Amino acid sequence: MTGARHGWRPGSAPVVHAASPGVRIVIDVRPLQDPERAPLTAAYLEALLGALDADPGEGESFAFMLAMDRPDPTTRWSNLDVVGRRLLPPTRLLRSGALTVDPLMLRGASAGAGWRAERGGASGTVYHAAAGALPIASGIPVVAALLDLAPWAMPDEYQRGTAARFGQRLRARILKDAAAVIVPGQATAVEARRLLHVRSARLRVVPLAARPAYRPGAAAGAPAERSRLGLGERYAVYAGRYDARQDLPTLLDALARLAAEPAPPGVTAGDWPPRVCLVGASPDDRASLSRAAAKTGVAEAIVYAQGLEDDRLAALVAGSRLLVLPVRLEAAGLSALDALAAGVPVVASAVGVLPEIVGAAGILVEPGDPARLATAIRAAWADDDLHASLAAAAAERPAAARTWADVARETRAVWAEVAGRAPLI
Repeated sequence: MTGARHGWRPGSAPVVHAASPGVRIVIDVRPLQDPERAPLTAAYLEALLGALDADPGEGESFAFMLAMDRPDPTTRWSNLDVVGRRLLPPTRLLRSGALTVDPLMLRGASAGAGWRAERGGASGTVYHAAAGALPIASGIPVVAALLDLAPWAMPDEYQRGTAARFGQRLRARILKDAAAVIVPGQATAVEARRLLHVRSARLRVVPLAARPAYRPGAAAGAPAERSRLGLGERYAVYAGRYDARQDLPTLLDALARLAAEPAPPGVTAGDWPPRVCLVGASPDDRASLSRAAAKTGVAEAIVYAQGLEDDRLAALVAGSRLLVLPVRLEAAGLSALDALAAGVPVVASAVGVLPEIVGAAGILVEPGDPARLATAIRAAWADDDLHASLAAAAAERPAAARTWADVARETRAVWAEVAGRAPLI
């Protein structure tokens, strides 16, 4: 930044690479500055950039897009060759209007990011879009990580108002024209073709991985977290927010059904009915959830854990009996991956990528069926043999062994492919 103007901030000196040239990657990292606004995107960027920093690529350089009114969270990745940072005005204040403004603003901002890229040692420049905003006609090939399909799968919920409708249609058009679209699973690829008409030749399946803190050993910290929250040894975790992607009415109805049943054999009265710890909910989410739970008569079954650091949250998940994940759609499956890596069975809706992630390590039920969800929760909660079998299967799932180093390596391969050719026609 020069003077009082916001803008492109190149590195303090030109970077000359003697090694083989790498790719310059432009990334909008604003979700890291406001993680509550886009928690999945923030978690994705956090894990991906951390893996890239742990194993920096030869000649690889980065240009970051940041909101000018928030602290810069990227300085902790000291191994990344960051050639510049572009400071952008806070378009989030425009709400749905930002969907239209951001593509135009990012177009101009990304043009500066590719400035003299080849002379700086880059073989080409790629814009890696993980956030909702993508640049329009920037001249830089776009690699888009598509983590959520809700805006197009549920237009009545996510395209309310003229600005939202126009913005999401514009975003869909840019996605369709991207040089490559990275999706976390085969089911997401199918839906991307159906909803957005993305051509198969442009799709690249790069499954996500559990975040580094989620491992079986994390359960050692669970007793302290249980004590703090007033939980018994047996509890479930629900990772979600109060929005249309989730199937919260079905979960609350299922908990009400279980509360009306006697405790299963072998389950003490103190561990029945099941208690569910909600993680990841914002204060606004909690208020809405509390009202809905009270209306259903299961307010006592819900415990809230907010604002936990990664290691404490991982301990809470790893020490749980099961992860319960009733959803209407799921394109990424990150919370299921976290649970499996921690050795925790999953009871989830059979939608999106969840069947291919969970497999035999959980119980999948049709969405919107509280009776079946209640039966699945009861089985995983009360049947120790079944639970042990599911937990063992969790440890054997390929998803449990995958790491963000794998994700970073496969993402780099897409960048290199796109940087080395003209965008597909």
